[in-house]
Amino acid sequence: MEMFLEYLKAFLVGGLFCLAGQLLLDFTKLTPARILTSYVVAGVVLGAFGIYEPIVEFAGAGATVPLTGFGNVLAKGVKTAVAEKGVLGAFTGGFTAAAAGICAAVFFGLIVSLIFKSKDKK
Repeated sequence: MEMFLEYLKAFLVGGLFCLAGQLLLDFTKLTPARILTSYVVAGVVLGAFGIYEPIVEFAGAGATVPLTGFGNVLAKGVKTAVAEKGVLGAFTGGFTAAAAGICAAVFFGLIVSLIFKSKDKK
């Protein structure tokens, strides 16, 4: 039963992030690119102020998988690197912390582009 509750919390929180994005698409003139960028920036800001960590503890993958989770990883990486390396860490910490996710996105994007043929919109 405990595992079901974890899944439910992840689904609900992740669903709320998706709902917010859909509402922004439907009721504003923001482009999808601006909304996605805003999600990453919101994750960085919330992570920098320590607000995002309780959400991650509550929702698990429901908070770490969306783009806000990526922004949070960047903020945590910068905090850690600045503590260890000083000012130079502000430039390298985000890349170090998010390297696995960025590498996976590039790798799987390459694989998909080799398997499927792109088509023009009609």
